[in-house]
Amino acid sequence: MSTLAHLPRRLIPDLPPFMPRRRYGWLGALGRGWLRFAGWRVAGELPNVGRCVAAVAPHSSNWDFVHAVAVVFALGLRVSFIGKHTLFRGPLAGFMHWLGGMPVDRTRHNGLVEDMVEAFSRHDSLWLGIAPEGTRSKVEGFKSGFYRIALAAGVPILPAVLNYRDRELVLLPVVVPGPDIDQGVAALETLFQEYGARRR
Repeated sequence: MSTLAHLPRRLIPDLPPFMPRRRYGWLGALGRGWLRFAGWRVAGELPNVGRCVAAVAPHSSNWDFVHAVAVVFALGLRVSFIGKHTLFRGPLAGFMHWLGGMPVDRTRHNGLVEDMVEAFSRHDSLWLGIAPEGTRSKVEGFKSGFYRIALAAGVPILPAVLNYRDRELVLLPVVVPGPDIDQGVAALETLFQEYGARRR
């Protein structure tokens, strides 16, 4: 697999045309610096898609967010994400929105899929990052929300593996969701395990 984020800036390839991008200025250098300091790198191919659900797993530590944001800054990629609504209060609220955060009230059991589908309908270019496990706590398996959103919005799923063993964020080929949700979620969970998605 090719590696991207550990290389000097001038050697990082341009993003494919349809990928959403953003200028982060000095934060791009900070992201590359953090990845070098922490010994992390990006492996895999950057998909040329303008809209997708980026499923990132495992989610077992607050460091997951740090590493993922560093990759986004380093590559100049624009990604939105769902976060617990309490994170969007107080002094961090403006920063979380600026990062692309979309607050979610976890006490709501209905409407999330519809809200995200509506968000996709408003944007020609949107990458939505979601943790399929839904929480840092140990869970039995992936929740289906990320898959339902992609299926209803008619967008592919980009599996992104946080491989702590090798310190890699591995980008796998995009997956087109099918109508059998349970089977599709189970297949993706198996795929993540095959590529070293182990909880810390």
